[in-house]
Amino acid sequence: MSATSEESGSRGALAASVSNGMVGLLHRYTGRGPTKARTTISENLVVCVLGATLTHGEQILVDEGNDKIVLRGRRAFQAAMEDDAVSLVEDLLDRDVLAFMSNNHIDPDLAVEIFILAPVDGE
Repeated sequence: MSATSEESGSRGALAASVSNGMVGLLHRYTGRGPTKARTTISENLVVCVLGATLTHGEQILVDEGNDKIVLRGRRAFQAAMEDDAVSLVEDLLDRDVLAFMSNNHIDPDLAVEIFILAPVDGE
């Protein structure tokens, strides 16, 4: 296996670990984890896109036209889980996270978790 293939395989395994970790984290905080997750890792950026994130109760609120209430609640969960999300990525990638940003979208039901990584020495 070439160095490039090894690096790509390693990055893919790390991306899967981040996806699984974020699904588990959301499950722990909201009582239900997303059913879809895909993480992309580049030089100093980690982006995890999660699908089907809404709980049954949140979906009922959305169906009744209460999108803003659901999004406010989601922002509260995001703030509460920030330290755990950052620790997850730092531990898995052995890199410091400089910034964490998180947001949700109702239709389609998607969430995004973005981590800006500190440059590696020499970058």
